[in-house]
Amino acid sequence: MNYHRYFGPPGTPVETCLVGSGSFGRSFLAQGRKVPRMRARVAVDVDAETAAVALRAAGFDPREIAVCQTAREAKAAWDAGRAVAASDLAAVIELPVDVVVEATGHPEAGALHARMAVEAGRHLVLVSKEVDSVVGPGLARQARARGRIVTPVDGDQPSLLIGLVTWAETLGLAIVAAGKSSEYDFVFDAATETMSANNVTVPVPGFAAQWTMGERPVADIVTTRARIAAALPQRTVPDLCEMLVVANATGLTYDRADFHVPLARIEEVATIFATKADGGLLSGDRRLDVFNCLRAPDEISFAGGIFVVVRCEHAETWAMLREKGHILARNGATAMLWLPRHLLGLEAATSVLEAAVLGRSSGGDDPRPNLDLAARANADIPAGTILTAAGHHHSIKDVSGVLVPGAALAPKVPAPYYLAANRRLVRPVAKGATILCSDVELDEGSALLALRRQQDALFFKV
Repeated sequence: MNYHRYFGPPGTPVETCLVGSGSFGRSFLAQGRKVPRMRARVAVDVDAETAAVALRAAGFDPREIAVCQTAREAKAAWDAGRAVAASDLAAVIELPVDVVVEATGHPEAGALHARMAVEAGRHLVLVSKEVDSVVGPGLARQARARGRIVTPVDGDQPSLLIGLVTWAETLGLAIVAAGKSSEYDFVFDAATETMSANNVTVPVPGFAAQWTMGERPVADIVTTRARIAAALPQRTVPDLCEMLVVANATGLTYDRADFHVPLARIEEVATIFATKADGGLLSGDRRLDVFNCLRAPDEISFAGGIFVVVRCEHAETWAMLREKGHILARNGATAMLWLPRHLLGLEAATSVLEAAVLGRSSGGDDPRPNLDLAARANADIPAGTILTAAGHHHSIKDVSGVLVPGAALAPKVPAPYYLAANRRLVRPVAKGATILCSDVELDEGSALLALRRQQDALFFKV
């Protein structure tokens, strides 16, 4: 596809407002100075000075940057051609920006910003998957009713995987599985019998015997690898959250509620993510999952990339492709097609331009709440506990994620993970139990809760 032709001849640059100047936001601002059809000169963060620092790091001259506390100050700075740093989206939402890029990663603040953007008639690039997982389909419907677009973002795996899935479907390829590698590789050093992931190194005695799959049953080697490397966390809530966004856009579903998440070498993915009938782990086709990229120190990374596993329906063609280096299962029944990248804010502009120039989403045309991300207790949790979401992964202590069928909020329905986040438990939850809506003290003033109820009314007629 010729992207110059896709987005048309150069025109008036698309103006953006970034909310959340973390690592994604900073890469977006920096690349925004290079994109011919886009400008990125408005940034919002909890502290306006933090936003100003991000603008300076992106290459703006400090004299070009105005730190603004009010809408009047922001308008004056805009009219003077300066970059604008603010601590509140309300101070800049009336500027003539076309697209709001919500990248805070905070479920409640993100919901407030998303609602504000939609109500102000702005397109919304929803980087915060935490928000998307709870209310993404509803936001998309509300925006479309106003002639605007809500979209996931190229640069993060959900949007890129939706693109890969729909590309495979366009070609008529039969999709067996789709997914991504986890954020961090699992690097095995045979010389020291250690394994490293996310800057943590642990001993893994005996792992060398599990390095090569050979003809062993897939389930056996996957289980053994996971056991030997058990000291390293192998599942994260964000992975489930991201694949939920894909499920709601494409109709793909899960095979296991918390995913199989095998430790797998790149050349093994097509073998492992095949159906059981073809020697793999899966009980059916069109399943979403994640793998932990297992590699040696001198081998290439999957780089948090994305993949589809397709059925090899014409033996002659796939034999030829295997000779050309494509990755087929050991029995030749399936093949993996992959993109080993997600470039964060460096490639987000394509989603911005799709929304503003073409009036289209990088995700599904009509996402639906097919699945929810629920919360499962990994320990007995007493009443009164605040389910604080913290850290880089915005995860809750002693709580893991599981995918469940989508449903309207109700007392005995699982509470969406990021709706329960930072709320108080009103009753104890036993280890292994799923946290229900009635277990959590929901805040009636919550923007996220209000948006979820609106979504439930749209899709479940409650």
